[in-house]
Amino acid sequence: MVDASEPRGNAPEWSVSELSAALKRTVEDAYGHVRVRGEISGYRGPHSSGHAYFSLKDAGARLDAVIWKGTFQRLRVRPEEGLEVVAIGRLTTYPGKSGYQIVIEALEFAGAGAIMAMLEERKRRLAAEGLFDPARKQELPYLPRVVGVVTSPTGAVIRDILHRLADRFPRRVVVWPVRVQGETCGAEVAAAIRGFNALPEGGPIPRPDVIVVARGGGSLEDLLGFSEEAVVRAAAESFIPLVSAVGHETDVTLIDFAADVRAPTPSAAAEMVVPVRADLVAAVEGFGARLRAAPLRALDRRRADLRALVRLLPSPEDLFAIPRQRLDSVGERLPRALKANAAAHRLQLLKAGARLSPLALRGRFERAGERVADIAGRLGRATRTNVRQARDRMDAVGDRLPRALSANGATHRLRLLRAGAGLSPLGLRDRLARAGERLRAASHGFAMARGAQLRARSERNARSGELVDGLILRARRAVAGRLRDEGRRLDGLAQLLSALSYHGVLERGFALVRDAEGQAVRRAGGLGPGRRIELEFADGRIGAQTLGGAVGAEAVIPEPAPPPAAARPPSRRAKKADPGPTLFD
Repeated sequence: MVDASEPRGNAPEWSVSELSAALKRTVEDAYGHVRVRGEISGYRGPHSSGHAYFSLKDAGARLDAVIWKGTFQRLRVRPEEGLEVVAIGRLTTYPGKSGYQIVIEALEFAGAGAIMAMLEERKRRLAAEGLFDPARKQELPYLPRVVGVVTSPTGAVIRDILHRLADRFPRRVVVWPVRVQGETCGAEVAAAIRGFNALPEGGPIPRPDVIVVARGGGSLEDLLGFSEEAVVRAAAESFIPLVSAVGHETDVTLIDFAADVRAPTPSAAAEMVVPVRADLVAAVEGFGARLRAAPLRALDRRRADLRALVRLLPSPEDLFAIPRQRLDSVGERLPRALKANAAAHRLQLLKAGARLSPLALRGRFERAGERVADIAGRLGRATRTNVRQARDRMDAVGDRLPRALSANGATHRLRLLRAGAGLSPLGLRDRLARAGERLRAASHGFAMARGAQLRARSERNARSGELVDGLILRARRAVAGRLRDEGRRLDGLAQLLSALSYHGVLERGFALVRDAEGQAVRRAGGLGPGRRIELEFADGRIGAQTLGGAVGAEAVIPEPAPPPAAARPPSRRAKKADPGPTLFD
């Protein structure tokens, strides 16, 4: 219980809401616009509502910060974890937590050191993803048809690029206009790179073969748009080779690491993407001159080689001396070889003719025909004997069958009589009737089986007879064909014998001269006067006697042989031809 008599002070009472509102007004009135420098901490990106919440800290304190959705979209410098910035805004309180916070309206980098630290952190993170890997780099085309340029259309950079391209090698240029600094610079450059890659082949806007991202020199803050993460990723994802030409040679941006080639200046980028046309023309002319001169030099060199080889070759006389001498030697041996060959073939022909006379062949054919007829007769007799023996066996079995059936019936009847001595007449009569039926059924089945067996054997015998007749017919046809073939062969040999025999020559009006010993006379000089000779004509032989020496014979004096040094042999036309072998040899 509170003592009602206790005195009260004159301090007014505040509710929590009133005190919070009073503190909010006091803080906002005293710190309506402030600039706070600190390091961003706890930043995880925009909230789902679009607002951003994080803290600013230094070595001794921590301040909560908030960026509303509309302000966040207009920021030129976006918050990043660990980035040291200068936050411009107003202080206020948050009654729900009994705390105070800064509502940020703008962000600035806290000096060049902060920018460099942010770029180094971003470079390290993107390099860890492999965006700067040298294996991703592409080679620039040697002579692109279309060059795409991403830059400002009103600056001096595009004029420098067009001027350098016109001086070196005029190419078609497609410019994608972008802002090269400011808040939207990075987004526009990334969209331009992706837009060039999205152009179709053969479309209304030609797809470039190489892309040049260019900008003139500037401060570190002016070039930050080309170090944004979106620009770096677009450059790394580009399928078209990309050249980075941002700033001067001393300026470094992150797109330089993701691009396929870095150029120190935009003019140097133009020189990198195209060669010098005059140098190419001079090189082509030089290649053409070398191409025209190479065949001439090769022809001169081969002509010299050919002359050297010709001097090493022997003369035609030396080349043909040995073959010519070998040919002469072979020519001398040829008549003797022809005579020996003809004699050997004549002997073989006579032996063959003796074996192939018509009488001998006819005798062989007759003997062969007799053997075939004898074999056919024996085959027919053997077949008939087999058929007769089978029929006799069948008849013997058929003769024995009634006797066997009678004996079997008598035996069974005796057994039945012995067994039926103690049986009643009626039962015995039934059993006898059933036994008789079974015996008649068995006899009928055996007779049918025997008849089928006899019919099958008769059919086999008929088929065997047909087979024997077919074999005899085939044998006769084979003998007749063999006789025809041998007859035609004999006729051919007879014609050959008639063509090679000297009797055909006699039929044409010539005569064969033999001496007293029966030897053929080949030359008239071999007969003296008074010699007995025999003349054989086509129709007979007559005797004769020579009256004088050879008529028209003359002695041939051989010319002296040329010396061995002479390479050319004597002419064959001047040498008297050797008559060689004849059909009478």
